[in-house]
Amino acid sequence: MSHDIDFSAFTGKNVLITGGLGFIGSNIAHKLVKYKANVTLFDACIDPYGWNPANIRQIEDRVTFIKGDVRDFDALKEVVEGKDLIYHMAAQVGREISMETPKLDTDINCNGTLNLLEICRRWNPTAKIVYAGSRGQIGEPQYLPVDENHPCEPTDVYGINKLAAEKYLFLYSHVYGMPVVSLRLNNVYGERCQMHNGFYGILNWFIANAMTDKPITVYGDGSQTRDYVYIADVVDAFLRAGISDAANNEIFFVGSGVETVFLDMVKEIVRAVGKGEIVHVPFPETRERIDIKRFVVTYKKIQEKLGWTPKYDLRSGIERTVAFYREHLSDYLKKTN
Repeated sequence: MSHDIDFSAFTGKNVLITGGLGFIGSNIAHKLVKYKANVTLFDACIDPYGWNPANIRQIEDRVTFIKGDVRDFDALKEVVEGKDLIYHMAAQVGREISMETPKLDTDINCNGTLNLLEICRRWNPTAKIVYAGSRGQIGEPQYLPVDENHPCEPTDVYGINKLAAEKYLFLYSHVYGMPVVSLRLNNVYGERCQMHNGFYGILNWFIANAMTDKPITVYGDGSQTRDYVYIADVVDAFLRAGISDAANNEIFFVGSGVETVFLDMVKEIVRAVGKGEIVHVPFPETRERIDIKRFVVTYKKIQEKLGWTPKYDLRSGIERTVAFYREHLSDYLKKTN
C-alpha cells in the first residue's frame, strides 16, 4: 500500500490536544500550526509536570489555549465539542509518583480518559482520538524486541493505569464505533521537555545537569537498556496516526528499534555537551523493584501500516536537543508556576 501521507489534509481541521503545554503535546502543536490546523490546547498546568508557557511562545498567537483539567468533565466537554481530531496527551507520567500517590494517577490517567470517551460518545462520536500509550504497559519483557502482541504485565501503578485507559479506548471503539489509535511510546527525548525533575524525561534532565555542572547520577552500573526515540520522529508518528484511516483502531509501538545501554546514552550526552561528571549511586529500593532491565521494540507494524520510520539516531537527536537548550536553557531550568 502507498504511504504518501498528505499532511495538507490537516488544513482547517479542528484539533484538540489535551496536555497541550507539555513536552509532546506542544511539539505536535508546532507541526499542526505549520499545516494550518485550528489547534486548541487544553492543559491543567499542574506541577511538577512538563507544562511550560515557553513551549508555545513562537505559536501562541496561532493556537487557542484553555487552562483546564481532564478530570473536570464540564470543562473538558466545552473543548471537545466540534473537534475533528483529539490528541490525548494529558497524563500523570511519573512512575515513582504513581506508586506514592496511586489515586492521583488513577484519577488523571483512567478517569480523565473515561471523561473524554464519555463526552465523545455523547456529543462528538465521530472525533478521532489518538492516545499517548506507554512502554510501561508491558513490564519486564518476555522476549525482545517487544511487539504489539507482547503480554502486558506492568511493574507499577502508572503502567497498569495507562493499560486500563487504552483498554477503555478500544472498548468504546468496539461498542460505539469511535475511531481510536494508541501509540505506545518508548523513552522520548528532545526539545521542550521539562528539565527540572528526573522522575521522567531523564535524558533531558541529564543534559541540564551536564550544562550546569551538576553530577549526572547513574543508578547501579548503568547496564540497563532502553529504546530512546527523538521527539521529531514521535511527532511524525502522531501526525500520521491522526490523518491516516489505516491507523484506526490499531495499537502501534513507536521506538527507534535500537537497544541502547543506559550508560552509553549518558556518555553521548557528555560528548554532545562537551562536559559532565558521571556519578554511580545505588538504586533506591522502590525504583529497583519497578525498574526494567532491558527494553527495545520493533516498529515494523507502524512502518508497514503508516510508512513511519525514525529518521534520527541517538547521537544526532541528542546533538539537536543540546543545541536547542543552549539557546533556551533559562526557560527550562526555572520551575514553572
